[in-house]
Parts: sequence; structure tokens; C-alpha cells
Amino acid sequence: MTTAILSALPEEQGGLVHALQAAERIDHAGRTFWRGRLCGHDVVLALCGIGKVAAATTATSLAERFAVRRMVFTGVAGGVGEGVQVGDVVVASEYLQHDMDASPLFPRWEVPGQGSALMACDGPLSAILMRAAGAYLERSGGQFDQYLPAAHAPRLHQGLIASGDQFISTAAASQRLRGDLLAAGHDVLAVEMEGAAVLQVCRDYQLPFAAVRTISDRADDSAHVDFPRFVEQVARRYADGVVRELLGQL
Repeated sequence: MTTAILSALPEEQGGLVHALQAAERIDHAGRTFWRGRLCGHDVVLALCGIGKVAAATTATSLAERFAVRRMVFTGVAGGVGEGVQVGDVVVASEYLQHDMDASPLFPRWEVPGQGSALMACDGPLSAILMRAAGAYLERSGGQFDQYLPAAHAPRLHQGLIASGDQFISTAAASQRLRGDLLAAGHDVLAVEMEGAAVLQVCRDYQLPFAAVRTISDRADDSAHVDFPRFVEQVARRYADGVVRELLGQL
């Protein structure tokens, strides 16, 4: 069974490409894919780029061209939930597209044809990903303390992640987004730009999907400053460690 590992940026996949055995590079649909063996599993590594359309076209290629049997997204996100801090890890239980609004034809955030605003990730695969992320955080100890808020030990969360074609980078936008979703009963933990699109493709192809996001910033006025440094110094190591742990448990 081939597993696809997707990320938006090279740093979000750590050094996984260099660790591939029998690595084969395949250029397809404007993307570079790497197929090979990792931790005893057949995998395809893909960088989708930023945004929902880029993510959806990459996920479709993985389903059609590479016939993968499950997809896992690893990357960073902005923390918007209460208690979700820089350095924490969020495993998605479900997704919502926060910039989807086809009202009054459909309720706000509902994806036409899906019947709901919320899309659930695969339960069994997400449970394995939770165990993998927890094991990695426990093993990594305090090695990233210099990049994290003072006296904050990284924590693991599971819940709703929202995707949209916007980089949320002001406190006002973050608070407005969280407030609107909370008013509708959606307690969002993190915000990013790709996951919901990949999940929608996986639902169409009936493929299991799970996602893990490291919190790089608080989606506020300092997000544009925090993001590049955190991705380079911390997120790449998180991605490498969590994915290897996940493959070891599959």
C-alpha cells in the first residue's frame, strides 16, 4: 500500500527525500514527485505548493497517476484556538473551508455537494498519527525550547482545522475568524491553506486522509515574522520525526 506524504513547502518535509531508498524522481502536472521506500513502506513525497487549488491538483495527481492508497499532510499552521501555542502540534479530526461562502444558496462554509461545512478525516489513520506525534514530542524533549515561548512545553491537540486561500496575519482577522466559527459551534484550533482541499479530493476518491500541523505562529500581527524562522529551524525537524514515527506504526 503506497502512502503519499504531502506538504506545501520543502522545509515541511524535513529531510525525507534524502532518506528515500530506491528513490525515483517523476515530474508530472507541474510538480516533482519522489517515489521510493521509507521506513519499510512504499511512499510518494509531494510538494503541492501553497493554496487550495495547488493542493487539490497535487492530490488528484497522487490518486490518478500514482494510485496511492492513503494521504498524509504534514506542515505548519497558525494557532487560533485557546491554548494552542507556537510549537504545539495539531492533528486534524475534521476540516472546514473558512473562505467558502455560497450563501444564500447554501449555508455559510458548506461545500456545495458535500452536504456539510465539516469534513471528517479518517479516524483510524488519524489515531495512528496522534500516537506518532505524541511519541515524537515525548522523545524530542526540550530541544526546541530556544524557539518556543518561555516556559511552554509543546502540547498535542486534536480537533478542527480551517483552510482558506488567505494567510491570516493580523490579530483582528484571527479573532474575527475564530469568533464567527465559534458562534456557529465550530471550535477551530488552527488555520492553514491546503488541508481541506486535499481532504475533499480524498473523499471523492475514497482514500483515507490525515493531517498534522505544527503551530508556527498565532496567526496575528507577528505571523509574517515568526513563520520563516520557525519553518526553517523547527518545523522541518518535526515533520521528519513525526512522519518516520507514523510509518513505523503503520
